[in-house]
Amino acid sequence: MDNETPSSSPPAPRRRGRIRRFFRFVFRTLLFVILSGGALVAWIFYQDLTGELPAIERLTHFTPPSVTRVYANDGATLLGEFYLEKRYPLPLDKIPVLVQRAFLASEDKDFYQHPGVNFSAVTRAAIANWQAGRTVQGGSTITQQIVKSVLLTSERSYRRKAQEMILALRLERQMGKAQILEIYLNQLYLGSGAYGVEAAAREYFNKGVADLTLPEAAMIAGLAPAPSVYDPFKNLEGAKERQRYVLERMMEERFISYAQAMTAWQEPLTPSSAAPASYTDLAPYYVEHVRQLIQQKYGEDATQKLGLEVYTTVDLKIQKAAEKAFRDGIDVLCRREGLCRRQSTNHLDGGLLAVDLTTGEVKAMVGGYDFTRSQFNRATQAKRQPGSVFKPVVYAAALDRGYTPASIIKDSPISFRDGRGKRWSPANYDRKFRGPIRLREALTFSRNVPTVRIADAIGLPYLISYAQTLGITAPLAPNMSVALGSSEVTLLDMIRAYGVFATNGNRFEPIFISKMTDSQGAVISESTFQPTPAIAPETAYLMTSILKSVVERGTGKEALKLGRPAAGKTGTTNDYGEAWFVGYTPELIAGVWVGFDEKRPLGSGETGGRVAAPIWTSFMKEALGDSPINDFLIPDGITVAHINAGTGKRAASGKVILEIFARGTEPGTTTETASAPGLATPEGDAFSPSPIGTPSPTPIAVPDPVQQPPLPPPLVIAPPSVARLPEPGVEEELAPVEGEEPPEESTPEFEEPEPEPEETTENNNDGAPPVDAGDTQTPLSEESLNDGIASDPLPEANAGEPSAPIAKVPPTPAPPAPEQPYNLGDSQ
Repeated sequence: MDNETPSSSPPAPRRRGRIRRFFRFVFRTLLFVILSGGALVAWIFYQDLTGELPAIERLTHFTPPSVTRVYANDGATLLGEFYLEKRYPLPLDKIPVLVQRAFLASEDKDFYQHPGVNFSAVTRAAIANWQAGRTVQGGSTITQQIVKSVLLTSERSYRRKAQEMILALRLERQMGKAQILEIYLNQLYLGSGAYGVEAAAREYFNKGVADLTLPEAAMIAGLAPAPSVYDPFKNLEGAKERQRYVLERMMEERFISYAQAMTAWQEPLTPSSAAPASYTDLAPYYVEHVRQLIQQKYGEDATQKLGLEVYTTVDLKIQKAAEKAFRDGIDVLCRREGLCRRQSTNHLDGGLLAVDLTTGEVKAMVGGYDFTRSQFNRATQAKRQPGSVFKPVVYAAALDRGYTPASIIKDSPISFRDGRGKRWSPANYDRKFRGPIRLREALTFSRNVPTVRIADAIGLPYLISYAQTLGITAPLAPNMSVALGSSEVTLLDMIRAYGVFATNGNRFEPIFISKMTDSQGAVISESTFQPTPAIAPETAYLMTSILKSVVERGTGKEALKLGRPAAGKTGTTNDYGEAWFVGYTPELIAGVWVGFDEKRPLGSGETGGRVAAPIWTSFMKEALGDSPINDFLIPDGITVAHINAGTGKRAASGKVILEIFARGTEPGTTTETASAPGLATPEGDAFSPSPIGTPSPTPIAVPDPVQQPPLPPPLVIAPPSVARLPEPGVEEELAPVEGEEPPEESTPEFEEPEPEPEETTENNNDGAPPVDAGDTQTPLSEESLNDGIASDPLPEANAGEPSAPIAKVPPTPAPPAPEQPYNLGDSQ
């Protein structure tokens, strides 16, 4: 029997099983590696996508840029709007359901079902676009559109699309559907500069979104995909096709019936451009100034993005009166002097500014003849030489240094030398000198030389500081010609300064904005009238009294046509280059400037009294209308005394005038000013002006004259009082007091000439007022040091003429009261 060795190889079935297991292991391993690698790649790609995504919190706290609106003082009349994007955000409950459904039906019918991304819509859009070879259908939801417009760039790529979908899913997890829809309807751009449905309703149909009809709502919703393509102003046919599409979608979603859809489709619809009145229509310079004020305080974005509600102080009735008076005055001058050549780029222009003295509110502002031609505001931005309008600052400073309206100033030749030895000799307009002249008369008739003498006496540093106290913010040159208005200032500066006189010595900042709220209605700022004491009430009233004399007897006679108590001053610069008038009543102050942006003459004889004063008077008549006529209140510290018209000294008989004083400064009191530089001195005394820029000694206090007989006490007018003070400076013949010698008249250095008749120019054929004395000047410069300074021509003084009926003032104990009351024209 043969011995057979068994086979060592396993059976075939077992071998095949091991092979299968091996390959299964390899396959699983490879699959794991592939899936793991794919997951790793996907994770890395996801991290790459999401690592640079913006935070969703930008949308949860999203406040889109919105329109800032500016209103008149009635709180309702819209003056203008400022915006980067014209948008009027509304809460969802203020947007009609009809409008909401129009957008939902046409843009995202499954909005309330999907989680932020409609994957079936994305798939359908992808297939349709692939088949067409171009983009013919979109699959973005409303949520994706918000993400795209607010959080992402406008890049078109698969990567950006993936980021858009991720953010949309995240946004839906953090915000509710209502909040998302509200953002969408307020953020969406709908063409013609309109963002959101409210702006679109105003832009296309001149109504709020709450008032839209079905066809109007459907047309606006149809603009969403391509506002410029379907713009109803440019492509009404295309807009109607989109309207039909929206109506069909609304009908499919059962938002409207077939009958409603057909009626809406067949209704004729023509859009009406009705953007609200822009600031080029109502008070344009005022609105632009308000915009600048807000930007200065809150930054450039404040007016363009924050949606502020700005309530101004402008009164449209007064504003319209200002614009009419200003334009009429410019037109008259244009015709008179042939200045209105249309081809000219240097147009005749000017400004007007009016402020309520009881509230500090700016009631009207005209910054130029035509805002569309030039947005430069000549009431607040233009710095021009004020001429004689600046002189009251000099005289007020002198009164606060001890001068009085009766102080005698020399109107006689005077020269100054600068540091280089150049000589400057100021002169008056008429090239004549009147010798010793009272301070009141020097300003009433706008004499240049006495004004310069006063400035030299009180010192330039003090004068400049005083001007700043009155509210003049423009820098003033430290040379003597500054007293004649050679340094440039704004009309607003002069309104501030004269406002101190008009409010019994209180300085205030004119108010342009009464209140401002944010887009939620919270008050950001609210203005209140806050006058602060700047100068003594007595000084302010003395200035008002003297400026009333300017109107009643001096260069501002045109303002007499107003028919109520007024105070003011004219101003004209060299070669009749600019004309000014600033004046006030107890209720309202206004200033007018007329000139060219590039300086050139207005015409021979075109002075402040002839050009600016008529504009002021015409405006004030309309602005004040039939309001009660009031006179200026008299402070407690004002007294009245008889003085000699030639010497300014106390007098009790002969030809005397009645003058007003701050209590304690009457002639003969211990605070009386004596022989300060610039005052008249006995004949033969030398006078040497101080070097330019050097302060002069303070006026000296002297006791009563030793040999002067006793004088009656001054009349004290204690406010409030209904009696009117007599007009200062009017001569009356008083009976001598028993035992009293008539006062000696001092011999002036120059014989005072008889008052001259009012001068007129050759072309003054329309009853214009007298040429404005003292209103031209030359800056103290190398070219003008040897030129005379022109001053106002001297109108007739009209001494002794009553200006208005007055109440009787109680007589002094001695001398006996005259039969007729003295006419002083100043009442409480």
